[in-house]
Amino acid sequence: MAPIPGSGLAKGLAVTLRTMTKKTVTEQYPDTQPDLPPRTRGVIGLFEENCTVCMLCARECPDWCIYIDSHKETIPAAAPGGRERSRNVLDRFAIDFSLCMYCGICIEVCPFDALFWSPEFEYAETDIHELTHERDKLREWMWTVPAPPALDPAAEEPKEIAAARKTAEKLAATQAAQAAEAAQAAQAAEATRAGESVEPTQAAAVTEATHPKPTQAPPAEPPEPAESAQPNPAEATHPKPVVDPADPPEGQS
Repeated sequence: MAPIPGSGLAKGLAVTLRTMTKKTVTEQYPDTQPDLPPRTRGVIGLFEENCTVCMLCARECPDWCIYIDSHKETIPAAAPGGRERSRNVLDRFAIDFSLCMYCGICIEVCPFDALFWSPEFEYAETDIHELTHERDKLREWMWTVPAPPALDPAAEEPKEIAAARKTAEKLAATQAAQAAEAAQAAQAAEATRAGESVEPTQAAAVTEATHPKPTQAPPAEPPEPAESAQPNPAEATHPKPVVDPADPPEGQS
């Protein structure tokens, strides 16, 4: 269906009429600060502790308005026989806001969350050269960054938080196991010390009760002398008479 001629003009006049009937609200700035949206791109704040001097923000900046200087320091080995390490130490971090076009690329590419948007906007200067702000000023603006919005209760748990929680649970379990082992070792040492302090008589009684002595057998009687197999000489000289059972005894007829 073709649009009616003059419909666009009528819609525009309707918007004008509605606006004319509303009450005008004037904010008394600077006495009353404006209520800015939380994602306002006012100025860039620097959280210096998170910066690793990776130079990604300076390389990705389309206006080349970020200036970074650093030097390397050697860290001694953490354990004997280990290897020394080197790290970059930040010396200068400055942003020239006379060149910045507030695209936010530096904040998006930072892998360690060292740059944030701040709603602060009152940093006008009378000299353009003073719009290059160093890291001390950028750090002050960091404290004006609003807190991030709360996560949706039905949203999935972030991977970083899940990994940190699992690591914390493993560490807690390891510490609990080490504490239990230490308690058992202490109990064993206490029991050993208690066993050494027992009186000798009690120790002997305990030893005899646990390891009784073997029962001694009564002494064996001496064996009877064996009868000699040699004949008696008297018997050989006077042999015993052989009695016939059929003969009557002497004195009987």
